Amino acid sequence: MLVREAMSKVVLTIGPAHTLRQAAALMSARRVGAAVVYDPDADGIGILTERDVLVSVGLGQDPDTERAHAHTTTDVVFAAPSWSVEEAARAMTHGGFRHLIVLERGEPAGIVSVRDIIRCWVPERSRDGTPVVTA
Repeated sequence: MLVREAMSKVVLTIGPAHTLRQAAALMSARRVGAAVVYDPDADGIGILTERDVLVSVGLGQDPDTERAHAHTTTDVVFAAPSWSVEEAARAMTHGGFRHLIVLERGEPAGIVSVRDIIRCWVPERSRDGTPVVTA
């Protein structure tokens, strides 16, 4: 299976001036674990993850004053839609992260997460444990 089939195509994008609380609220509302951080005044894009927010809060920093730009990973490893999910899993394992921004023609086309990859490899089951059959 290819990344384009596994990725989430709707990407949460925030600006560098968003507070961590604002970013966390948006991620929570969208039920995603990461946001693409786009800064029109800087080269490239970055990613802010739920782990970044947790680390900041764990350090006692104020999520109402801490800005996304201070916690954004900017040396991002990007995936291509044509990668296999195995290639994405290897990149995540090697880099020690749980999300990859998928770029197509230099623009974010989606995000693939560890959860997305697991869904590709594990058959979906209902709450009672029986396999879900989709037609």
